[in-house]
Amino acid sequence: MTKTDIRPVRLHPGQTDSANRALSRVRNYLESHRDRTEITVSVEDGEPEPLTLPREVVELLAGMLAHLGAGRGVSIVPADAELTTQQAADMLNVSRPFLVGLLDAGEIEYRTVGTHRRIKASSLMKYKQEDDRGRRAAADELTQLGQEMGLM
Repeated sequence: MTKTDIRPVRLHPGQTDSANRALSRVRNYLESHRDRTEITVSVEDGEPEPLTLPREVVELLAGMLAHLGAGRGVSIVPADAELTTQQAADMLNVSRPFLVGLLDAGEIEYRTVGTHRRIKASSLMKYKQEDDRGRRAAADELTQLGQEMGLM
């Protein structure tokens, strides 16, 4: 199994404008060509050469450009990648001991390799989506209560 490197790529501040311009062009193309399942782009490095990409790849590229253009770092992690507890904690932006507590509580699926825990990226993302959904529901409930009490 290959080692998963989750260190994010960040653009220099001067490059974010370029990412935003590219994002605008990619989004416009995707919007005006909704029926296309494959998209051909031109790569100009000497002789122009067409490059055909699945639509999903171009949509992923648009997502990466949006984050990079906003100054955020981006990492690509395969869904079946196995992460160390430190890598998983970094992805959730929590401490390693907090993550281990989640693993021990059965909140996130993992397996042991010798004495080490390994977490599939897909299991980690499933937990994150469920946690985010719970947070949104709690925030919505608080907003509704505030409105009912006339605080908003």
